[in-house]
Amino acid sequence: MVGLFCGASIGREGPTVQVGASIMLLAARIGGMAQARGLILAGSAAGIAAAFNTPLAGIVFAIEEMSRTYEARANGLVLTAVILSGLSALGLVGSYTYFGETELVVGTSREWLAVVICGVGGGVFGALFSAAALNFTRRLKRWAQPAPLKRTLVLATACGLSVAIIGVATGGSTFGTGYEQAHGAISGEPLPVLFFVEKLAATFLSMISGIPGGIFAPSLSVGAGFGSTVGQMLGVGIGLSAVLGMAGYFAGVVQAPMTAFVIILEMTDSHEGAIALMAAAMLGYLTSRLIAREPLYHGLSRAWIAEGIRAQREAAAQVQKTDIAETGDGPRQG
Repeated sequence: MVGLFCGASIGREGPTVQVGASIMLLAARIGGMAQARGLILAGSAAGIAAAFNTPLAGIVFAIEEMSRTYEARANGLVLTAVILSGLSALGLVGSYTYFGETELVVGTSREWLAVVICGVGGGVFGALFSAAALNFTRRLKRWAQPAPLKRTLVLATACGLSVAIIGVATGGSTFGTGYEQAHGAISGEPLPVLFFVEKLAATFLSMISGIPGGIFAPSLSVGAGFGSTVGQMLGVGIGLSAVLGMAGYFAGVVQAPMTAFVIILEMTDSHEGAIALMAAAMLGYLTSRLIAREPLYHGLSRAWIAEGIRAQREAAAQVQKTDIAETGDGPRQG
């Protein structure tokens, strides 16, 4: 919340996934339930469903991105959690479509060319963002090891200043989630040609700074900006190309084409363009896989797990040294 207030290019959906999963894990521990993993999946699905009012996307996200495999035992938990989170969201904010209703009809050859360019181009930019984020995150962790607190604060300050400079230079358009810009593009208002590059840079700097924010909403804004640029170049509808750009870029970043397709379909209520959306998402995914073999979230999670294992080993070694010092049972020299 502080990051959004200060203008960081982050979204609320990452924290809602983690908070939802944590709540369900806590419930599993309190209740002594054996299906902790299924409850974590259910909590993450509920977080996505509540953040964007997209219940189907929450289910697909849990299956495709969080688990990578479909467990029949967990489907009831996921569905129940999504239904309850959806009812809660409806009770609090009512029924709504995140980006409003959009007509998405692809008929001409130029519009189908936009599908290809948005899919392939979005996949390229998404893969570059994903690969750079993984590479920089790992390098910065090693760089910060000698003095973690001091160097992390230096990094956060430098990233925050850079995000502020980009935001001021663009008239404030890169601050925040980018919802207004994406919504405007989908409604047919063209964005500046280089907006997607500026928003991508602001999102990348916000992410590596260590701030706890999501990349879903900013990625949708970047994709809409890229699609808007493609639409202006080809002379096709801005709203159409913005939605296609969202699908291609988002699928390229997270390498989860089903999640990208379903979440954008629910956000825009553009069911008549489902085939075009699926094509853009699949092209974005395939292109991204050719450039970046490791999915972003799984690469980040592996680094986090490795760091946790290393910390446990260091703690165990320290305990062992303490025990040896107290008992005097260290190795004896003959």
